Amino acid sequence: MARIRIELPDAFPFRTRIPLLITHINHGRHLDNAQLLGLVSEARVRFLKSMGYTELDVEGLGIIVADVAARYRSEAFHGETMVVEMAAHDFHDFGCDLAWRMTDEDSGREIAHGKTGIVFFDYGKRSKAPVPDGFRRRFPA
Repeated sequence: MARIRIELPDAFPFRTRIPLLITHINHGRHLDNAQLLGLVSEARVRFLKSMGYTELDVEGLGIIVADVAARYRSEAFHGETMVVEMAAHDFHDFGCDLAWRMTDEDSGREIAHGKTGIVFFDYGKRSKAPVPDGFRRRFPA
């Protein structure tokens, strides 16, 4: 079976630490796949906040998640602290990908990596909108 391939950028300008709680763990005693997306969502909110944005206000526009892809690399366990790195790249007219990589802080082993495709959205007009110039300028090609 063919596996998905996810192109990651060379550098990640943002990183955050997130400890794994018991609520992140499934019956197999490792990180639950649905909880992984929740951790990545938390990292996305922190990434935007680090630039003075929220998911509803990136220079006057909101964002919506258009697609998500993930590759699991190893298990993660209760009590470990995840380091999630994130970068915006692969821009198009209305959005970009937020690439991410999650590793265990102590061992450095990669847990997963992936991307979240976002589209900018004007909630007043209920329509997609072009990427704000100020946001795009933060991430030179």
